[in-house]
Amino acid sequence: MGKIERKEKEQKDPYEQLKEFALQEGASLFGVAETSAVKDKFHSFSPETLQGLDRAIALAFHLSDRIMENLVDGPTKLYFFHYQRVNVLLDELGLKVTNFIQARGWQALPIPASQIIDWEKQRAHVSHKHVARQAGLGWIGRNNLLVRPDFGARLRLITVLTNMPLKVDKPLPWGCQDCRACLSSCPSQSIKERPEDFDHLGCYQQIKVLVKAAGISQNICGLCVKACPGKKQ
Repeated sequence: MGKIERKEKEQKDPYEQLKEFALQEGASLFGVAETSAVKDKFHSFSPETLQGLDRAIALAFHLSDRIMENLVDGPTKLYFFHYQRVNVLLDELGLKVTNFIQARGWQALPIPASQIIDWEKQRAHVSHKHVARQAGLGWIGRNNLLVRPDFGARLRLITVLTNMPLKVDKPLPWGCQDCRACLSSCPSQSIKERPEDFDHLGCYQQIKVLVKAAGISQNICGLCVKACPGKKQ
């Protein structure tokens, strides 16, 4: 690397450096939120663990459209494999982002992409979708998932907390408007007009039926994800 290239790299904003790194390592989307704006979405961490980590980095991976289109009446073994491998990729991405941050003298806490602590309430350590919404990656749709114009709900997410001084992104306005494609896609009718009325327990009970029929060991469905492909379709 020449002196000019090295100087330009050193002068680049930390946000832009980290974003460039994350996208090169496999992220489809990158955004940053203030941790204080989503503090009620953390479910398993003590105040001491979160102390000083005032930035929440949201990273997303765009699921394979072809795999999602192949879903008919429930999850498939191919979707099951894809879902698991994407979670592994996101966890590795979280570790790489953590290493990038710590190598520059800051602290970082990667939160697993899919480690559920309460299945009936569908809660993980943190609500990745609410962090991502605050970080400008999309909005919470009627399907209770993160939705954005280009990818719809076909995303998997991970969060990394840090004290690295990063600029924050602005949330997108709610964009489902008159689209209600997800309502008719749900076999348990758990999706309602308002995202806050989503029936978590009904969804969970239906998922248990679907995964048993599919012969898979992961609590996934995918039907409302398929129904929300984004405007490109």
